[in-house]
Amino acid sequence: MSDAAVAHLLTRQSHRKRGAGPVQFLGELTLERARVHEFCGLARRRLALALATKLQGPVFWIRPAWVSGGLNAQGVQALIDPSRLTFLSPKRPEDLLWCMEDVLRAGLIPLVVADLPQPPGLTAVRRLHLASETGAQEGKLASLGVLLTPQAGGAPGVETRWSLQPAHGPRGAETWCLERLRARMEPEKQWTLTAADYD
Repeated sequence: MSDAAVAHLLTRQSHRKRGAGPVQFLGELTLERARVHEFCGLARRRLALALATKLQGPVFWIRPAWVSGGLNAQGVQALIDPSRLTFLSPKRPEDLLWCMEDVLRAGLIPLVVADLPQPPGLTAVRRLHLASETGAQEGKLASLGVLLTPQAGGAPGVETRWSLQPAHGPRGAETWCLERLRARMEPEKQWTLTAADYD
């Protein structure tokens, strides 16, 4: 690797593609592109789909081949056109994050979601950030990476961590509790969402 290439990697300047500002979703909430974020809680998949509605183009959804279930086209069509979803199902645990890293590094897919059975370690998250930044520099766009983790999450090194839990009221009123559990530049905060907030 040349000295110029090493100097580029070590700079403190952002590696994000110019003009690729944060993604705004669910009102005032924003997520930085070319970074990896974590969604946890029982309704984490719904939160990822709500984010997908704010982006144009395909969504790559990575999930373990050995786990039953998954998204149902009829179940998601109220939020997103199912034809935008491309499912990748690696057969080995180590291939889940490798697959996400590869897609982020390409810089071609606006949103890459990895539905994981447990939070990854710090080294894996750092590799995903680096892949996202590389894709933003060398690809066509700054991709957004989302890790879906069970329960309260806890992946170290993520840009932000969000939890979405159902808090449905009587008579079928759909309500959710959204919490920002971690963010580099914002405090922890909680919101109450209704179905209207997803429009």
